[in-house]
This record gives sequence, structure tokens and C-alpha cells, in this order.
Amino acid sequence: MSTLNAYRDGATSPCFVPVPFEGNATFDNLGAFGVSASLIAAIPQAARGDVTGWGIPFTVRTPIILADKPVRIEFAPFQARQLVFLHTSDMRPDPYNDQGFIMASRGHGQLGELAATYVVSYSDGTQERIAIRRRHHLGTFQRNWGENCFEAVAIHKPMSLRASHEQTVGFWGVSQTRVDPRDSSAFVSWLYAWENPHPDLSISSVSFEPVSGVLVISALTAGDVSSQPLRWRNRRKLIFTLPEGMTFDPTLDADGQLSQIQIDMGQVISAQPRLMYPLEQWEHSDNNQLPTRSERQVIVEYACHPDARFHLPGGKTVPVAEVEAGQVGTFLEPVAPQSQRVTLRVVVQGSTQPVPVKLHVHGQAGEYLAPVDRHRIPNPAWFEDYSVDFYHQALHACTYIAGETTLDLPLGKVYIEVSKGFEIRPQRLIFDVTPTTTEIVIELEKALHWREKGWVTADTHVHFLSPISALLEGSAEGVNVVNLLASQWGELMTNVGDFDGHTTWGSSESGGDGEYLVRVGTENRQHVLGHISLLGYGGRIIAPMTTGGPDESAMGDPIESLLTEWARQCKHQGGLVVLPHFPNPRAEHAATIVSGNVDALEMTSWGDLYRGIDPYSVSDWYRYLNCGYMVAACGGTDKMSSDTAVGTVRTYARIDPGTIFNYQSWMQAIRRAETFVTYGPLLDFMVNGRPMGSRIPVPRGGGTFDVTWQVASVTIPLTRVELVINGEIRESVSVTLGEASGHWSIPLERSSWLALLVRGKYSHQTEIIAAHSSPVLVKMEGSPLLAAADAVTILEQIEGALAYLDTVGTRAEDLIYKRMRLELISAHRSLHNRMHELGYLHPHSPATDHPSHHIPPSR
Repeated sequence: MSTLNAYRDGATSPCFVPVPFEGNATFDNLGAFGVSASLIAAIPQAARGDVTGWGIPFTVRTPIILADKPVRIEFAPFQARQLVFLHTSDMRPDPYNDQGFIMASRGHGQLGELAATYVVSYSDGTQERIAIRRRHHLGTFQRNWGENCFEAVAIHKPMSLRASHEQTVGFWGVSQTRVDPRDSSAFVSWLYAWENPHPDLSISSVSFEPVSGVLVISALTAGDVSSQPLRWRNRRKLIFTLPEGMTFDPTLDADGQLSQIQIDMGQVISAQPRLMYPLEQWEHSDNNQLPTRSERQVIVEYACHPDARFHLPGGKTVPVAEVEAGQVGTFLEPVAPQSQRVTLRVVVQGSTQPVPVKLHVHGQAGEYLAPVDRHRIPNPAWFEDYSVDFYHQALHACTYIAGETTLDLPLGKVYIEVSKGFEIRPQRLIFDVTPTTTEIVIELEKALHWREKGWVTADTHVHFLSPISALLEGSAEGVNVVNLLASQWGELMTNVGDFDGHTTWGSSESGGDGEYLVRVGTENRQHVLGHISLLGYGGRIIAPMTTGGPDESAMGDPIESLLTEWARQCKHQGGLVVLPHFPNPRAEHAATIVSGNVDALEMTSWGDLYRGIDPYSVSDWYRYLNCGYMVAACGGTDKMSSDTAVGTVRTYARIDPGTIFNYQSWMQAIRRAETFVTYGPLLDFMVNGRPMGSRIPVPRGGGTFDVTWQVASVTIPLTRVELVINGEIRESVSVTLGEASGHWSIPLERSSWLALLVRGKYSHQTEIIAAHSSPVLVKMEGSPLLAAADAVTILEQIEGALAYLDTVGTRAEDLIYKRMRLELISAHRSLHNRMHELGYLHPHSPATDHPSHHIPPSR
């Protein structure tokens, strides 16, 4: 067996025999075939030699590169019931048009595109031709999340993972404490430091006299320090500047020590690259603007005895006392200690009542200054911490407070950032802490008033927090509704104990003020077919929450429910159906939309405050609107760790005038599609005086429509407002102020949908799609809304889901399999028949026809 990059995937089946061949290339000369640089860079990780995948053996010698001409490989004749191909494809960039949208989108993986034809020739001269289609029979060498193959699997079969406590080293829970007292082991020797009352006298001997029990005295040491040697002082910090050409190495040795700086009578607590904030321009910089990491300077936190010494590379030692006195130069600079305890309170103008906010404080060295009851070192890792913190890209640390908190601050300047949603102006301010400072009061300005006009905000997608933590984070971010979703992740269940089918935390019925709410729903998921969020339903939890195997479901779980079936059950139980992080996973949700079981599509931030609404997500949504499927836009974060803030991207929905705001009235607003999605800018948009989500019937011939709009922002600066009609930008106007309004007179001669798109740009970032409204649908008599090219791609998604059920998807019992197949065929036929009624011909798909359960054609 080759020792180069050999893959082994468990035991090998004797039912398969490799058929080796020599291809037309080597792994070292792929550049000659015009492959992408990304593929060339990834080639060292490619399987080579004798490898096993899913129990099937392969022998990899030299590859075939299928580029611009056919390649033929001959073998000694052999017989086989199956041929198993180990293959992949290069990636191509998405085709964007000049407006920034994706043209004729089949997704990143080019779903259904014919990639090649494999021709199998036999000794008698006959042949079989095999159509190789993308995302059916092969995928790309690097898979985009949510774009699995329907009839093929990746080379490695799923595997079980040990729980953390079963690993050979470390414990997950204990590791979250970031400390180990190291006072428990198989043999513990204890140190005792006796203070000699006569230090000027010489000691000549020590006697040990037994009284009870047995002692083991292993050693004796004489000391000469200024105070009790086993007592450390409280934490301190310094700036460690590395020599030119040296970079910070965070790895620890076997004793848990850094190689570049250690301390003898104490311990280095943490060492992190120094964060460089714009201190001089702090009050004029953007809210949430990220610092940069220093390449050579490190903030070292330590606790030690006053007589301790730092140990540096090359055997150099430096007394801690000299460092703290500023006597050793710039390579070890002390940071002012956090010696002043201060109460910080935040209010809104016109009130003395503290309000929940997001808070960040740092000192002059860029060191994060957390409240005394919050993490000093936030943890951004998945499912490792559920604290009320926000750690933006593991650079900018914030926490959430209920309006008042206690901090230990250094004397001198501290830099504070406070924010609360998109209607209150965020603040960055500098405060000079003195020995007499005991309280800091910050007053915020309510600058925009969308809430007073009936608009409420929501995050449709949050995981892992407790309901009360979610309530605090939501209220601090100005998010009126947080949807906390229980789910399953393999063998892991999360938030299922928080689901009871009726409680809305924060509501007046549960003892809250009714302004900020948390409701537990579920995200039901399938690895290939997709995910679906079921919000606000009553009764029993809709289970199973996941099916079909890893990583969403447990290994061996069959596919026993479709997204469409989960959605229908949610509606039956009074809930709201949202397609999360749309459009991925890009598969069965097409059938769920076509069948009329989706209320909204979710545009997701993935934790990045500066990314904006993804043009890919918008482009995919336009496909459905172009075919007449009126689905609202909503925003949700998919928050799963502290690297994402609740409401980074959020939904604004307008409650009906005269209606009390509660969870039910919020769901009604989403169903009505009177919504917009935003990263900060607020908007209003009407067509002929009708709000977002309206369906306006008009007679044949069309007419001119009055479009009015208003936008405002106190967070991201506005740059442009655009009118989108049927997926194309019809009007565009530049905006330079924080508020703007306008109108357009738009002639329409056919059925159309209209929506407002808002762009914005932070001073240090590129322009983004910062907000997008749900559409207004103008339904013109005799003019059906259906774009044939988009309809074909929707049908291809449903066909892919059918192919997955029919081939590699783990089967449930036959009755369940047939039921799900009928569901998908029904949705496919619904759209297919619409196309035929309008004269659009669509090639027959074998996936929708199955000999064991043929369905008569619709009449």
C-alpha cells in the first residue's frame, strides 16, 4: 500500500475488487490542464494509493483529467454487477450580472447540469452511456455547505465521535472554566512556608518528631523573599513586545506553559495579541468597528508573588517588580491595574430607568474590561459557552447587561461602546476614571421611531441560550421577539426541555412587560433535503426533529419525514413556517414553497456584522417570486455561539393598527408579509398606498403605479435606495443623509412584484445590501406570473430530492417512503402543470416516474 496520503475508512468488503488504471495526468502536473488554483492547492489532500471509502476498496495511481478532449482507458476484460466511480469536479465562479445578482442560478454546485457522459463498452461491441449530472452523480472538490449530492456520497463514511469525557485527555465541562487547581492526583505532596521569626540567625538542624499517623517528608528548601512565598497578588497585565522577526506562539508545553514567556512564582493566565483600537478617533469611529491584531505585541495577564521573575527566550530573566515600575524598557510595559470599582448605568433620554444594552469597555492598551460577573475571556466556539456575551470575530468583546453593572476599571481613560438596536443611536465615548469615580451614567438617544408606528423586530433563529438569557440579549439588542429553536444534532438534543408548546417568556401572561418576548420552537432538519424552522406552534413538539442520518440526525436514522410534512404539521398546530438560512441546504424546500406551506424565507448573517444580505440568497428568493410564490422576507442569525449577536440581521414586521402586540399578532404580521429584513437601515414602502405584502388586483392593460418609500439609519450609513421589479433594478437613487424619502411613477403592463432594496456602507468596509423589503404583488388580469427559466430550476430541485429518496437516502418502511415520494411528485406536478397550461414545455424527468407507484396524470 502507498504510504503517500493513504486513506483508510475502516474494514474493506471482499465484494469489491479495484480495477486499477493509469490516467492521462499526474497529481503534480494538473496546471497543464487549466484547473483552478484552488484545486491545485488542495491536491496534496487527495486520496492516493490503496484507499477505502464506505467499505469499498479503490486503487489510485494517476488520475484522468477530463477537460477539453475525451480519454479512453482499456482493461483486461472483467465482469461486475456495479461500477463504483471515485471522482470529483473543479469549481467555477458564479455568473453575476452587472447588478450584482446571479444569472440563471442553479446554485454554487450547478444543480442538474450535465458534467460528462461515461460510456461503458463491452466485448461484443455494444455500449451504455451514463449521463453524469452535477449534484446528482458528483460534486465539486470543495463542497459548499447545504449543497450535497442526491445520488452520490463523499468518500468518507460517517463515524461516531466520543463524548468529551471519553477522550483520552481533558474534559469539556472542566475546560470551560479555563482553570485547573492541580490539587488532585495519585500522589500529592504539600508545601508549607514557615515564616522564621529570627531571619538573622543561622539554622543548624531540623528535627521531625512523630505524634500521630505517618508523614512523608521529601525535601526542605530555604527561602529569602519579602513575604509569604505561597501567596500571590491579584491579577495584573503587561504588554510584551516580541523581537523583530518573531511572531507570537500560543502553544503550550506539557506543563501548560508558553515557550516565549513564563513566570516562576506565579502563573501566566492568558496571552493574546494586543488589539489596536482607534483610540484618538474612538468617539468618531463606527459602532462595532473591529480592531486589528498586533503582530508583535501581546497582552499578558498574570498572577504572581511580588518577588517573582519573568523568564524569556535565551535564558533572560526580568524581575516582576522592575516591570511594574516601568524600569525595563518598552519590551515589557505594565498595563494600569483595574483598581477602581465603578457602577455603570445606562438610561434613555427623558428617563432615569436603566435599560438593557450591549456594552463594551477597554483600556488604553486595548485590553477588554468586563463587568465583574461576566467572562473576561469570552468563548466563541460552537456549543461551548452559553453566556450573555458577544465576541465579534473573536476580536471585539461585548456583553449584555440589564441596564446596570459593576466593573473594576483602571485609572485613566477607558473607552466605552453602548448600543441598543437600530432605533437608538449607538455611542462610543471616552471616560476619564479618577480615584473618586464610583459611577458612570450614559444617556442614549431614541433617534428613530418605527416602534411607535407599529413595527416590531424579531430574530427568527437562535440556538442554545436559555430563555431568560435570550430575553436579556433580545431586549439589549432591541429585538422584540427572539425565536429560540430546539433541535437535534446527531445524538445531541438542545433546548428540548425549554419547549412546552405554550409559554412565551416576557409576555404579560408570564409576568413580563410584554415588550420583549422569547418563544421556543424547533428547527427540524435533514442533512441533504434541508432545514425548516417551525415557530410558535402549540401542543406537542413536532418530532422527530431530524431524520436521515449525520450530521443532523443520528447515524442509522431513516428519512421518515419531509420538510413539507413538518411544515404542514406546524401550520395545523397554529405555528409559523420559515425556511432558515435560505437557500441552503438547497433541495426539498422548493416543494415546500410550491405546495404553499412556507410563510417566510430567512436571510442569515452568519455572525458577520459587515457582510450584509447575501446576493445569492436574494437571487434565489427572486426565482420563487418570479413564479408567483409570494413568500415574505425575514431575518434571523442562526446564533449558535457568542460570535453572533442576536438580531445582527433582523425582521421588522408591522402589527395591525389597533392590535395589541403579542406573539400571535407578530405571527399574523409575518403571514401578511408586511415585513423587511435589515442590518440597520429602517424602511417603509408602498405601492398605490398599499403596504408590503399586499396583493393588488388590476384589470388587463395595466397602468401607472405610485411607489413611495422612506428610509433612515442611525447605524450603517446609507448609500443607495433601489426599486426591484421582477428581479431587476428598475430605479436607483443615491442617498447621503441619515434619512430620505421619495416616490416613483412606474408603468406596468403585466403582473409584477415590486420591492425596495437599500444599500449601505461603513467607512471601513465595502458596500452591502443592508435592507430589503417583502414585495408588493400586482396581479394583472390575464397575465400569470411565471418565469419559465426559474420554474425549471425549481423543478430540478424537487427532482433532486426525489432522486435522493430513490437512491442513497436511508429508507424508512415502504409505506413512509411512498408517502414522501407522492408528496414531492404532487408539488412537482403542480408547477409542471402550470408551465404546460402557459405553453412552456419541460422535459420529462425520470425522477418523477417510478414503476412501483405510478401516479395517473392530473386532470
